Amino acid sequence: MLLQKPTTRRKFLLGSLLALPLSDLVFKGITAAQAAEMAAPELADYKPIFFSAEEWQFILAATDRLIPAGGKGKAPGALETNVPIFIDQQLHSEEFGSEIYLQGPFNVHAPATMGYQIPFRLQQMYQTGIKLVNQWAQSTYQKPFHELSEKEKDDALTGINKNTVDFAALGEANLKASQFFNQLLSDTKHGYLADPMYGGNKGMKAWIAIGFPGARASFTEWVKQHNVPYPLGPVSVKGERA
Repeated sequence: MLLQKPTTRRKFLLGSLLALPLSDLVFKGITAAQAAEMAAPELADYKPIFFSAEEWQFILAATDRLIPAGGKGKAPGALETNVPIFIDQQLHSEEFGSEIYLQGPFNVHAPATMGYQIPFRLQQMYQTGIKLVNQWAQSTYQKPFHELSEKEKDDALTGINKNTVDFAALGEANLKASQFFNQLLSDTKHGYLADPMYGGNKGMKAWIAIGFPGARASFTEWVKQHNVPYPLGPVSVKGERA
């Protein structure tokens, strides 16, 4: 006899909410975006599907420093908007980075105008970069990156961006620290601002913070109204409204 795994009260309530039509949600005082945010994974409970446990700790710590919570207008940070989940799910996809030409020759010192000059797919870049940063942190601070203080993390990220954290000195001649940093920063921004259907921007919090209308079908009547706050919340591709 198979025993059915018990359903938590939270999951039962979320399932009930998402099964309701939009009109019922509004009537109950809950928007579709709020229901979708409740149904989105809790970052603390999420099990990464691409990153190892050690790599996941790095991603959590690094994205938190790249887009920290607070700031102007108390904007949400990378962790509040599930940016690490976005990156993990993108890297798990076989299509992500599959268009990269890997036949060489490569010149890691070539100018940016020469295009992608790294003999790694993005998945390999992340794995290699995280390993080297943790190796550097261990040598410099005697602990991995995620255990550093906030100032130490910021100093480390600055060093990675400026190549003062030297990957070549750590034994990797095919990847510059700044190249890894730029990819991490780019993916962090994408996870923060992308449509929630891709795993990040939980509850459209980032869109709400910057006043972005999202995928709303039409807002042309507001285009010429300068210095007037846009009064309508964002809409996701799936029609969820904040």
